[in-house]
Amino acid sequence: MNISSIIGLVFLGGGLGSLARFGVGSVALKLYKTDFPVGTLLANFLACLILGFTIYFMKDKLLQSEWIKYFVLIGFCGGFSTFSTFSLETLKLFNEQLFLYGILNILISLALGIGILVVLTK
Repeated sequence: MNISSIIGLVFLGGGLGSLARFGVGSVALKLYKTDFPVGTLLANFLACLILGFTIYFMKDKLLQSEWIKYFVLIGFCGGFSTFSTFSLETLKLFNEQLFLYGILNILISLALGIGILVVLTK
C-alpha cells in the first residue's frame, strides 16, 4: 500500500471518527444533565469497543487487509477517542473541587478501556 493511500484512509477514518465523537458528545449533553463528562467517557468506551472487536473479529485479516488498520484502528478509533478532552475535563473537575467525579472519571475510563481490550484481544 502506498503512502498516499495510507494518508487518505487515516484522513477519512479520522474525519468520520471525529464526527461520531461530536455526535456522541452532543447526544450525551442532551440526555445527561451532570457535571460528569459522560460524552467523553462514552466516546472513549465505544472507541475501545470498536478497536477491540475489530482486532478480535479481523485479526486474521489485519495483515492481509491493511486498509482496516489505517481506516478503522488508526483513523476512526483515533478520531473517535479523545485523550486530550478526557485530560482537560478531568482537570476541570479537580479545579471545580469535584474530586470524587475526577477520580471516578480516571478509574472508570481506565478500567473500561483497558478491560475491554484485555477481554477482546486475548
